[in-house]
Amino acid sequence: MSIQTQAGAPAILTPEALAFLEELARRFEPRRRALLEARKERMGRLAQGELPDFLDQTRDIRSSDWRVAPIPPGLEDRRVEITGPVDRKMVINALNSSATMFMADFEDSNSPTWENVTEGQQNLFDAVRRTIEFQSPEGKQYRLAEKTATLLVRPRGWHLVEKHCLAGGEPISASLFDFGLFFFHNAAELLRRGAGPYFYLPKLESHLEARLWNDVFVFAQDYCGVPQGSIRATVLIETILAAFEMDEILYELKDHSGGLNCGRWDYIFSFIKKLGHRPEYLTPDRAQVTMSAPFMKAYVDLLIRTCHRRGIHAMGGMAAQIPIKNDPVKNEEALEKVRQDKLREVKAGHDGTWVAHPGLVGIAKEIFDTHMPTPNQIHVKRDDVQVTAAQLLEPPKGTITEQGLRINIDVGLQYLESWLNGNGCVPIYNLMEDAATAEISRTQVWQWVRHGARLDDGRPVTADLVRQTVREELLRQPGTPAKRTAAEIFERMMTAGDCAEFLTLEAYSLLP
Repeated sequence: MSIQTQAGAPAILTPEALAFLEELARRFEPRRRALLEARKERMGRLAQGELPDFLDQTRDIRSSDWRVAPIPPGLEDRRVEITGPVDRKMVINALNSSATMFMADFEDSNSPTWENVTEGQQNLFDAVRRTIEFQSPEGKQYRLAEKTATLLVRPRGWHLVEKHCLAGGEPISASLFDFGLFFFHNAAELLRRGAGPYFYLPKLESHLEARLWNDVFVFAQDYCGVPQGSIRATVLIETILAAFEMDEILYELKDHSGGLNCGRWDYIFSFIKKLGHRPEYLTPDRAQVTMSAPFMKAYVDLLIRTCHRRGIHAMGGMAAQIPIKNDPVKNEEALEKVRQDKLREVKAGHDGTWVAHPGLVGIAKEIFDTHMPTPNQIHVKRDDVQVTAAQLLEPPKGTITEQGLRINIDVGLQYLESWLNGNGCVPIYNLMEDAATAEISRTQVWQWVRHGARLDDGRPVTADLVRQTVREELLRQPGTPAKRTAAEIFERMMTAGDCAEFLTLEAYSLLP
């Protein structure tokens, strides 16, 4: 097997790093592809009427007593985590934000152009060594503060590839590329500085996919001469199928586990994608699918109980609001939503939470400081929780409105336009949108069209109505040339016979 890059080789891609990536691809690419085929087979069974359920063959793992490896000192307190893409200014601001942790994201909030991906790796290399600096076009200087957040890194999911880096003539797994490049360059340095190589793992659909990650970790630590167990990885439970395998996922990553996280927006997207072919799973307007919906509450309660039983963190979800500087009334309304969301999380038993904007760190921290005086609340076992498959699958109730249809299309077009222009984290209508929220918008409309769902005024949602609404949104906000391309992609996916797996897979070929 040989490895080569198709778009130049930035300094971060040293011969030694490329040799490591090549070995990762040689050892693990066949299993990755087999697991993606297993996803398709599972989706075929769901389309034929099967419903997700807890696995019979892993009942012993769920019922027996075991715990994950002890939490390293630097990860005991994770009360506020800020997330964002890996551009240089963002990395500095997030590390300086007073959040406990910063998740540097190569996935949903990053448009994976070759420049973004490779410069992002260089930015993290510099951040780990505290040499990162940035000067804005206006001349403002950005440097790291004395005290910074602890760094975590989210590589792209198993379903994605890095088209600019070929192993044996085929694009390498984007997961292996992102993880491998960061780990190779920074694992030993992080350990030397008293931290460690900490990761978030996205989009898993089964414990077998977690097992693959664990095997990657074991090999990578041996290859780079890093002690086994140095890696800690928090898994985002953001697919409906993974919700039925939380215990099993923790078990597979037992020596490397950092816990689980409620990836709420992708979870809603997955709920629609996996069950949306069934009319009884019609979802109402996106704004009506809140954390108080029974299926979302069941998912949260099960995640907290599962993590705490196994001695590890149960992380809360994202507050997508951003401060509204020019309207104090609306700003206070938005901040109050954040307060209530974080209060719900800490009282439910979460050990920490996510925010998308530095302006929300203080609010989230105040809530968790008040109600969680200890570094975490893993001692809150939630033995009262008994979640059934039916509760995890209970459809949300609500209405479908013309405004809901329009906002889905409007936000989807604006987001995809920005993504095609190289920006994957976009403030739209005072919310920080990423690929996950665009996916909800896209799959909801697809589901409504498929089942001829009716708006609250009685009109059916048809492909023609969707096309008409797309045209109207383009006239209202023409945008950049990428907006029309975004409209073509989004319209096609919303009106197709089948629900495509991922918007980003469809659009990735258009990125430089």
